[in-house]
Amino acid sequence: MSSYSERIKNFEKIRAYMREFYVYGFKSRDDYQTKSARSYDDERRRLESWLGDHMSFVRTPEGKTVFLSIDSRTIRHNPLYSAWKTRSFTDGDITLHFLLFDILNEPSVRKTVTEILREIDENYLAGFETPMMFDESTVRKKLREYADEGIILMEKEGRKVYYRRAADTDLSGLTDVLHYFSETAPCGVIGSFILDKVNTDTDAFTFKHHYITSAIDSGVLAALFTAMREKRAVEITNLSRRKDQPRCNRIVPLRIFISVQSGRQHLLAYLPEYNHFQSYRVDYLSNVRLKEPTPRFDELREELERIQSKMWGVSIQRHKWNEESLEHVEFTIHVEDDEDFIVRRLEREKRIGTVEKLDEHTYRFSADVYDSSELIPWIRTFICRIVQMDFSHRARENQFKEDLEAMYRMYGIGTEEGK
Repeated sequence: MSSYSERIKNFEKIRAYMREFYVYGFKSRDDYQTKSARSYDDERRRLESWLGDHMSFVRTPEGKTVFLSIDSRTIRHNPLYSAWKTRSFTDGDITLHFLLFDILNEPSVRKTVTEILREIDENYLAGFETPMMFDESTVRKKLREYADEGIILMEKEGRKVYYRRAADTDLSGLTDVLHYFSETAPCGVIGSFILDKVNTDTDAFTFKHHYITSAIDSGVLAALFTAMREKRAVEITNLSRRKDQPRCNRIVPLRIFISVQSGRQHLLAYLPEYNHFQSYRVDYLSNVRLKEPTPRFDELREELERIQSKMWGVSIQRHKWNEESLEHVEFTIHVEDDEDFIVRRLEREKRIGTVEKLDEHTYRFSADVYDSSELIPWIRTFICRIVQMDFSHRARENQFKEDLEAMYRMYGIGTEEGK
């Protein structure tokens, strides 16, 4: 029988399984060729222990397929955050944790490492026949770890270093802010952790569009934000679903783009080896390792901002960042007297470009972009109102029209049967 624990040591492994179960979903036990069946069973049971109310399965000719089924309209809190709250620890880790915070129980209590060790030996472990031993190096390392997190304060007086607990922050007036932050912001799991310490029975928000899958990418995002704040390069592992083997790249992370339509997160970065910018899906990235500071960081970010002014989405064509590379797109729509909402939508949803009123019933949108193919899904939403369109990239315009004709044929529109 395999050993099983609800707690995890390597979050990246469980992140991969959560992606397969929830983001991609519908894979049977036999579909996991890269892992053993035993490993599959262990991870499935671990997920069930956190997300049992959301686990479902179907039986297909290929066998039983397990997946996560979550209706984001009916939940107030992201259930995927539970994976971040089950990290493993040793007996020594958890024992020392509670001993330290019991000794330093108030911000007014200050002690040196020597005083803390003496109190542990005399007041906590003296009654045990075989007491757990903690040396000075272990205690000092743990205190410094907490100091880095800001929950322990270090105060040096002469040659002595005193440690004391940081004062608690009154969060009672911030519960609405925390509820909103935890469900909408990148790395919102931080807000979820804080909410666990706040006594509240009410939630101020429900969400029509609740993008919860980014929860499992919080660790990657946090590392990328740290690199950007410190203006560092990073090494990352990138695994695309279209490629079998992951690739390791050294890049300079510059911006995180988050889609308000799908919640998908992309990293815009510079690749020094190839001297170009590139976008990466964050859910394909792992093992972010901070490297040396980048003197050109501000210069590269300014260049990206210049390019961004001509980008509709996250597509960046290599070495095509000049005026000659721009593609012109325009289309004209017709609206009726009572359809001002169409014009307002055109103005609201355009990211770049201009909207020009030609007459009382006709409006024209035009823009110059580096990749006109990114506008096509949006332009499709105005079908039946478009009276004219013009792409400088003729192949894309022709493909757009061919797709429409194929749809007409599929539904029998314009044929003898479809009249």
